[in-house]
Amino acid sequence: MVSNPLTDPEWADRSVDFIDRIVSTIRRYTTQPLVTTARGIVFGLLGAFGVVAMVVLFVVGLTRGLQAALDAVVNHEAAVWISYFILAAIFGLLGALLMRRRYTEEDK
Repeated sequence: MVSNPLTDPEWADRSVDFIDRIVSTIRRYTTQPLVTTARGIVFGLLGAFGVVAMVVLFVVGLTRGLQAALDAVVNHEAAVWISYFILAAIFGLLGALLMRRRYTEEDK
């Protein structure tokens, strides 16, 4: 039965509940997935930048530590070049190993 807003004291509450239900439904299917996707992209990029920064700092620390260890055996200039050659060999072997493993036997 249609209610008269002038005589029904519950009319305002029911109208507000109906509008709130409609707005919540629209938001659930439109805005919420977009916000979730945007948060995933932003946090993913922040995590990726953090990982890249940690890897760079690790390699710099590894280089400096290797140079400091080699300083005890040879002079500083030679320690720098020897550390570069050692790290180049390690990263070259690591790259060759990863390049070899990029295809499985089924792909060949």
